[in-house]
Amino acid sequence: MKKNLVIAIDGYSSCGKSTLAKALAKKLGFIYIDSGAMYRAVTLYFLRNNINISDDNKVIDALQHIELNFHSRDYQSHITLNGEEVSDEIRLMPVSEKVSEVSAHKIVRHEMVKQQQRMGKSKNIVMDGRDIGTTVFPEAPVKFFMTADPKIRAERRFKELESKGNNETTLEEVFENLAHRDYADTTRKESPLVRAEDAVILDNTNLTQEEQLAFALERAEPFLS
Repeated sequence: MKKNLVIAIDGYSSCGKSTLAKALAKKLGFIYIDSGAMYRAVTLYFLRNNINISDDNKVIDALQHIELNFHSRDYQSHITLNGEEVSDEIRLMPVSEKVSEVSAHKIVRHEMVKQQQRMGKSKNIVMDGRDIGTTVFPEAPVKFFMTADPKIRAERRFKELESKGNNETTLEEVFENLAHRDYADTTRKESPLVRAEDAVILDNTNLTQEEQLAFALERAEPFLS
């Protein structure tokens, strides 16, 4: 198998990008990098430390005090923020409500892109996010752009929150949050969410996890040897 092969997965919030990316990485023996978790962890740090996103100097200083790392446990990818496991906390609504604003910041994006590119220099990786196939790894040979019906996406996200014990958020609030994030992600100036011309569209509205994995593996197969 080739070394330094990147599989890039982009798409809208709650389309199952991380689910597919994890399954692909496990099946192929690749390393899974959740770029969205990186932006969420930065957002969590900003919230905890009352960082004003409009103050560039504060943002630059804050980024110098943020160390992000990924590790695997039970076949799942976990992220630590300055040594603290934050994989669950970054998925809660306070972070979800602010992550689009933080991730749209030019300074934040440039720093995260540099980190992501370093991760893909010498390893076989699967990375998901909003601009992986367009900005981070535009030369990636395998690219997917994921989408799904907005109502289905909201229901999936709502069930995920419920499974983690968050019973305070309503389905309507989740739907509105996703709509807001879609608008923010597709209209921001820095690396907006857009399908790369050579990305394969994967609409999983009516697909099972097994079916979407089979779809992705079939299209990745020619590049694996």
